[in-house]
Amino acid sequence: MPENTTKPRTKVEPKTERPKLYKVILINDDFTPREFVVTVLKGEFKLSEDQAHRVMITAHRLGVCVVAVFTRDVAETKATRATDAGKAKGYPLLFTTEPEE
Repeated sequence: MPENTTKPRTKVEPKTERPKLYKVILINDDFTPREFVVTVLKGEFKLSEDQAHRVMITAHRLGVCVVAVFTRDVAETKATRATDAGKAKGYPLLFTTEPEE
C-alpha cells in the first residue's frame, strides 16, 4: 500500500518595506533673486508664502536648506524641475537630492 504523506503548506506573506526617502536640498547662490526662489518654492513644492520665505532665508544664511522629503523618484523630479526653472531664467539656482538617514 503506497504511503501518502502530506506536507502542511506554509503561507508565505511578502514583506513590504517602506520606500527609502530622499531630501530635496536648496543650495544658496548669490545671484538668483530671493523673490524668484520663493516663487519656485511655492510653485514646485506647494509651500505657502511664509514657508517658502523661511526656506529661502535659511538657505541664504546657512548655505543649504532641506526643502522637503519625498520618495526617490518624486524628489529627483521636483529637484530637476526647480533647477530647470532657474536655468530657464538664466539663474544658477540649484536643488539636489540625498538619501535621508
